[in-house]
Amino acid sequence: MSKQITPYKESTLGKKEQVTQMFDNISGEYDGLNRVISLGIDMKWRQKVIALVKAQNPKNALDIATGTGDLAIMMAEATAAEKIIGLDLSVGMLDVGKKKVLQKNLADKIEMVVGDSENIPYPDNYFDAITVSFGIRNFETLEKGLAEIYRVLKPGGLFVILETSVPTKFPFKQGYAFHTKVILPLVGKLFSKDNSAYGYLSESASHFPFGEALNNILRKVSFMDCKAMPQTFGVATIYTATKK
Repeated sequence: MSKQITPYKESTLGKKEQVTQMFDNISGEYDGLNRVISLGIDMKWRQKVIALVKAQNPKNALDIATGTGDLAIMMAEATAAEKIIGLDLSVGMLDVGKKKVLQKNLADKIEMVVGDSENIPYPDNYFDAITVSFGIRNFETLEKGLAEIYRVLKPGGLFVILETSVPTKFPFKQGYAFHTKVILPLVGKLFSKDNSAYGYLSESASHFPFGEALNNILRKVSFMDCKAMPQTFGVATIYTATKK
């Protein structure tokens, strides 16, 4: 990615610090706004990710950029995994997630951990499955983060990414551009105390490599069997990869 997109254009902080600050700022409203902006379709995409993980029958799993823990909670409810780690830089998002975990009586299965995707606090070959949903484009150094994920994944383990992508066919391409450039920042401005956040989320989505471009980066890091599965006319893509 030639241009690094950051939330706060005037800030002197690095991308990692800016993204952490942004998610701390919007943590209280994030879940509700997410459902509004995606029209709830994001939950269907997440269910597909969970089905892929369930087929792997993992004993332990890591959800990176877990945010408020939606995917980790779904994983705990749908799979036989004994331990799920939800990792995130944002304490604000994790605090919201911890409340949700307690409400669902899943504290024995899910542990919410403050941590960095580029310096994962677990040993080599540790996790049976690793997921990232709508978080990979927030990595400060994409290849470094992916190399860390590769390191902590067990041989034969599954890595699943869910990320926004850009539709390439008419009229979805034009509709997506309108939604991300006009609707998403407008909804953010109306309902969020952080005007920059939703502008960043749309801008970072439009500049992030997707499809075969992202698969090639995964292969460069040594992942195998890299597949891209576009969802809902290509507005999001599910990627799967394994470690040999």
